[in-house]
Amino acid sequence: MTKGNFPVEKLKGIETPFYYYDTDLLKKTLKIVKEETKKYGFIQHYAIKANANRRILELIATEGFGADCVSGNEVNAAITAGFPASKIVFAGVGKTDKEINMALDLNIFCFNVESMPELAVINELAAKKGKTAQIALRINPDVDAHTHEYITTGLNENKFGLSMAHLDNVIDVLKLLKNVNLIGLHFHIGSQIEDINIFEPLCKRVNELQDLFEKREVKIEHINVGGGLGIDYDAPDSHPVSDFQGYFELFHKNLKVRDGQIVHFELGRAIVAQCGALVTKTTYVKQGESKTFVIVDAGMTDLIRPALYQAYHKVENISSNLPMKKYDVVGPICESSDVFVKDYELNETQRGDMLVLRSAGAYGEIMASQYNCRELPKPYFSDKI
Repeated sequence: MTKGNFPVEKLKGIETPFYYYDTDLLKKTLKIVKEETKKYGFIQHYAIKANANRRILELIATEGFGADCVSGNEVNAAITAGFPASKIVFAGVGKTDKEINMALDLNIFCFNVESMPELAVINELAAKKGKTAQIALRINPDVDAHTHEYITTGLNENKFGLSMAHLDNVIDVLKLLKNVNLIGLHFHIGSQIEDINIFEPLCKRVNELQDLFEKREVKIEHINVGGGLGIDYDAPDSHPVSDFQGYFELFHKNLKVRDGQIVHFELGRAIVAQCGALVTKTTYVKQGESKTFVIVDAGMTDLIRPALYQAYHKVENISSNLPMKKYDVVGPICESSDVFVKDYELNETQRGDMLVLRSAGAYGEIMASQYNCRELPKPYFSDKI
């Protein structure tokens, strides 16, 4: 029996909860991204924070993508999976000396610098090694991504990046530092942006800032506009692949790219989210006073997004074709927030039924924890079961 894209009989024999990845969909998505970026000479660095599963990384690295990292261990994971150091960018507001030294030793492509103190530390550590670090300045463009406050990153009040008001001072300081080389500007306004037109104000701001740097006689070789393209959590089967064509075309039309300048992207969610699902089994069906609870063996330890910022994942009962009934689907964790969906219609559900939480390939497995001494969910792949 197959329901949707899920081979139910094969999945029945696997201990739940676990992550299931559709490798065909991932490969299709990567192919489309490569085709669309090639049109304009754009460079794509996969944002490892979305999913650092070793096989996922290897599949992406094999297609020639670069890597966007936000920790030293992510840099190591990228190298181990086959991403060349020459395609690795390293962002993050709190890079430690250990992480910076490691990245310097690997000769990564670029540090995305997020503060003046960080700039000074990179210069100091590079000097001790007799090296010059390539850097891009992460600038807050003060563009509202109109998304959840926890995943908005481009406003002046966010912890990320440098304020535009400080740029003249930054340029002055850079002229005094001998062991950093400014090669680019970096931006990232937020995540899960569904209306691609929101990126137009970012393009306008990038164009304005380019003019500012040119007036100060500073040449910028690389523009990195980050990521943020959203996916369709409501209808993953209707829209398994995001609108990459419209997304990259928008930047091509609105960015005023200088001669010889290269534009970089750091997409993560849009690449891996739809290929992954969390598979869980029903432990109990509990009748409350006015609600019926489906208690499953997956919890917020396996997929924290709904508890963390009220994120929605479509839930399907792939074991049942019975009429629809309304349930609260909850996990076993000793926290009231361990709820996946409330007042949600599922095919009538019984103990042992298998449920899937869709669109969980991004910020799912990577954010899993062992709270309540639970085991981490294991990954399985469509071409390996």
